[in-house]
Amino acid sequence: MPQSQRDVKNRIGAVKNIQKIARALELVAAARLRRAEQRIEALRPYADAIRRMTRQAAEAAGHVPSLPILEEHSEVNRVGLLLIAGDRGLAGAFNSNIVRAGVAAGREHDSQGRSPVFFASGRRPATSLTFRGFEPADSFTGFTDRPAYADARRIADRLMAAYVDNEVDKVEIFYNGYISPVTQQVRRETLLPLQQATVLDEPDEDGEEGRRERQAEHHALVEYEPDPEEILKRLVPDYVEISIFRALLESTASEHGARMTAMRNASDNASDLIQTLTLEMNRARQAEITQEILEVVAGAEGLSG
Repeated sequence: MPQSQRDVKNRIGAVKNIQKIARALELVAAARLRRAEQRIEALRPYADAIRRMTRQAAEAAGHVPSLPILEEHSEVNRVGLLLIAGDRGLAGAFNSNIVRAGVAAGREHDSQGRSPVFFASGRRPATSLTFRGFEPADSFTGFTDRPAYADARRIADRLMAAYVDNEVDKVEIFYNGYISPVTQQVRRETLLPLQQATVLDEPDEDGEEGRRERQAEHHALVEYEPDPEEILKRLVPDYVEISIFRALLESTASEHGARMTAMRNASDNASDLIQTLTLEMNRARQAEITQEILEVVAGAEGLSG
């Protein structure tokens, strides 16, 4: 049934209101994104240095010291999966991509005889996991817009305690790595045990040949005081904390970028819809005018007859 001119006009007004909200959210996300980018740029050199030092100390030590957090469990029966996403929605597939990747990894581990133990950073992954029947062992919320190092330390302490207490035998994290405002990449990293950690497999910038050269230089020139084993004991907690903090910052920037893009698309779609509805309203007005003219003509013909 064709809509009246008033109905179409009301729909145009509603769409315009939604467009204003989408534009406001886009501007807010753009401002927050810039601050998040600055925090990532400031952290990356320090995070890279900690991870590089941890890798070099592990290589120099030759063996991992006997310490609960550094001991590799004889069997991997339970795997801790930390899903890092946001507290809010309206960010496209930002949250669902992480949940989907984490659940897929959980099913992968389950098919290989390992039990997944979920941890969630952000309300969205926590509620999504619960809805899917995977109750998180612990969740951390309320800081995803602007995470602090204390938040990363709290998560790291929980995961390290779970590993030391044999609650889990391995820890993996999932987060959206920030590439650009329109591009985010789901990343999966092994955090613990250190022997299997992703940090040990990270390629150097100059490739394998440059890595071998630096290793030779490292073994030839670097002397550790105290010994590499002692340094490694002190570095590992910092490595876990900084790795999680970096993932939180990357996720925050990705969330703001995804929300900015989603709201821009919503605003553009609203513009297209307004244009379509305006044409529909014009057609409805023309139809009403035409109908009124026909009624006047019919009335005039009736009088003249």
